[in-house]
Amino acid sequence: MAGRDYAVIIEPLSEDDGGGFLATVPDLPGCMSDGETRAEAARAIEDAISAWIEEAQRLGRPVPSASSHLALAS
Repeated sequence: MAGRDYAVIIEPLSEDDGGGFLATVPDLPGCMSDGETRAEAARAIEDAISAWIEEAQRLGRPVPSASSHLALAS
């Protein structure tokens, strides 16, 4: 599945939610990760995307194509 470029949204988490940053992938429902910094969240989401795709394939579920929309980090 290399070569897929999924849009990632990285948002700050409130202190009530533990602080840091949350990264989500709108094209892959439930695919998310977090990190203390934006950079950590961005690195962690790459592993989450790979795991999401591997599990979908293992279960015989379709893997959505990356959409062409642009996502901006807040």
